[in-house]
Amino acid sequence: MAAAVAATIQTPLALAQSDAERIQKLEAQLVQQQEAIQMMQQELQRLKSSDPAQAPMATVPVEDLHEPVAVASAPKDISAETVLGFDIYGFVMADAIYDFNRVDPDWNDTLRVSTIPTTEGMYGDDGEFVFSVRQSRLGFAGDWDTDAGKVTALFEWELYGTGGDAGQTTPRLRHAYGTWKNFGMGQTWSNFMDADVFPNTIDYWGPTGMVFYRNQQARYTFPMGEDEFAVSLEDPGTALSIGKFRDDCANEIGDSCDSTLGDEFQAKNDVPDIVLRYRDNTDWGHWQVAGIGRKLGFERKDTGASDHEFGWGINASTVIQTTDLDRLKLQVVYGEGIGNYMNDGGLDIAPKSDDPENNGAETVPLLGIVAYYDHYWNERWSTSVGWSSITLDTTDGQAFDEFETGQIAQINLLHYPTDGVLVGGELIWGEREDVDGASGDDLRIQMSLKVNFPR
Repeated sequence: MAAAVAATIQTPLALAQSDAERIQKLEAQLVQQQEAIQMMQQELQRLKSSDPAQAPMATVPVEDLHEPVAVASAPKDISAETVLGFDIYGFVMADAIYDFNRVDPDWNDTLRVSTIPTTEGMYGDDGEFVFSVRQSRLGFAGDWDTDAGKVTALFEWELYGTGGDAGQTTPRLRHAYGTWKNFGMGQTWSNFMDADVFPNTIDYWGPTGMVFYRNQQARYTFPMGEDEFAVSLEDPGTALSIGKFRDDCANEIGDSCDSTLGDEFQAKNDVPDIVLRYRDNTDWGHWQVAGIGRKLGFERKDTGASDHEFGWGINASTVIQTTDLDRLKLQVVYGEGIGNYMNDGGLDIAPKSDDPENNGAETVPLLGIVAYYDHYWNERWSTSVGWSSITLDTTDGQAFDEFETGQIAQINLLHYPTDGVLVGGELIWGEREDVDGASGDDLRIQMSLKVNFPR
């Protein structure tokens, strides 16, 4: 009986002891789970910090609604702890254009003012419809931190052929630029340019009188808090004209042939262009001033004679934030021999006179103006309206049918139905005037759909 009572008493005690042990084990497991959750949260936070959307960006200013991007790939010798940003970016853009007049067919999917004819019917009867996908773009960009400092890279193409590929839908390099800390080298926007002045328009070429040039260069940027001062050495290139002498072989009965003088003259560039730029970022936007100095060389292949002129220019620009979304964009540029850096119609040097025997060359002064306003009706609708012009002070040796002045005006209505999609229309007018006063204008309507790659 005593044994039974003892057994009866010990059984609940044993059960109580096993329950306490189980509770203790459960509590220990709970602590372990909490520690595991904390470790997972820390790992998640670390992963977020290396997310391209969260990583520091290598800003790449672009001209028509193309946002800065930050992307990178890791060289094999970079440690696993290096924070990387990587992205593939770009968009497909399709344009439908009705041109009430006609321009050079190699440029009929944009209104480049210098391609407007000043002779009636030069490119056929008025009226032309064009489809184009040449604005479509693809790019890779990146940034990463190393023991030796921050590194960035940018590689970008579009489908707008120029030069020997004018009129073709073919890959064209836009940017191939890398930086280490404050030093950069490659091809990107010229230091003489303010890319932020480009308005929110959909025509490809844009403001006629804007400094707009992607150039090969070496650049060093001095950080100054929120501001910056940059110095660059840039690839020289002389845009020269042989003027009236291109048709110098006309004979007595009025026939004409191609002049060989153009084959004898060529640019001779042995000193890089130097550009200085200061940018002041403020709470209302920014303003900047850039200056350029150039040695514009030329030579004759037949005689070996060579000479050069000095080119210079000042570009002052600003973007003023008038509301949370609206921007006023202004630029004034003046100089001599800086046409190579202009968006359209520029010329560096030309014959000084019409005397083929005792002649020389001189720089061509020019004035460029940009004034646009980007207005956002709300987050889904916007309008950009503005005007731009370029005026050349031509020489006595230039041909009568060479470009002298040009202007363009635009207004649009754009809709953003969802993130990454733009659809809208634009009315564009342009005018060209030649040295002899002959002029021509063009009016067109453009409808576009732009779809950004998901990021």
